[in-house]
Amino acid sequence: METGEVTVGSITIGGRTPLAFIAGPCVIEDELSTLKIAEKLKAVSEALRIPLIFKSSFDKGNRTSVDAFRGPGITRGLKILGRVKEETGLPVISDIHSPHEADEAARVLDILQIPAFLCRQTDIIVSAARTGKPLNVKKGQFLAPGDAINIIDKVLSTGNRNILLTERGVTFGYNNLVVDMRAIPIMRQFGYPVVYDATHSVQLPGGQGASSGGQREFIETLARAAVAAGCDAVFMEVHSDPDRAPCDGPNMLPLERFSILAERLSELHGLIRGWS
Repeated sequence: METGEVTVGSITIGGRTPLAFIAGPCVIEDELSTLKIAEKLKAVSEALRIPLIFKSSFDKGNRTSVDAFRGPGITRGLKILGRVKEETGLPVISDIHSPHEADEAARVLDILQIPAFLCRQTDIIVSAARTGKPLNVKKGQFLAPGDAINIIDKVLSTGNRNILLTERGVTFGYNNLVVDMRAIPIMRQFGYPVVYDATHSVQLPGGQGASSGGQREFIETLARAAVAAGCDAVFMEVHSDPDRAPCDGPNMLPLERFSILAERLSELHGLIRGWS
């Protein structure tokens, strides 16, 4: 079935539009590296003519360890994302972790993201929705896809209808996630675009003791499956040197692989949409 369309900055997701991408490093490490990655993603976006939103977190509030790197914080982080937006023209997205962050983040971000662990927190969803900005809500690892209707209802209660839902796997035993591809058509039946998170889906939560592990070798396999299942956008965290990244390195895609995978997924998306 067709979904409604959601406009984020200069791009549109859903309906009969091309496959969109949300991409960038897990967390803002510093201004220079963030801008360099954004510039490379902009170049890929233009070369392949793919709609792309730049993603990086100003704060990672859901880390495994109290000692984990979290990022520069909201004030400095938003300044960096504002510069990315100004210099590349890409729409920007980042996570918020509390209701009081919503208004400040909305002054810079084109779309606000609700982390999976917080997807049932009514106050944060309502506060974000009241900004009027589009929302990308990640379905928690503990929710069935049908339960996402309750997330939608919370957003709609504010009058905001600009909703993306993201599938990122379901907890399966200890330190493991699995992706049930049925979740994508189930959530699309609610009428809103569905994003597939190709990198957090291969995460091994807490798999390294004080941090999460990951199996990045399965990113492309699962991303292809998700596009075949009908997702409207693909979320991928990318890094120029994932093995040295301070956050989520084991499940991030090397930046040089992004253009290859994005081109393949866009081609597959066109084929699948042609069938319908």
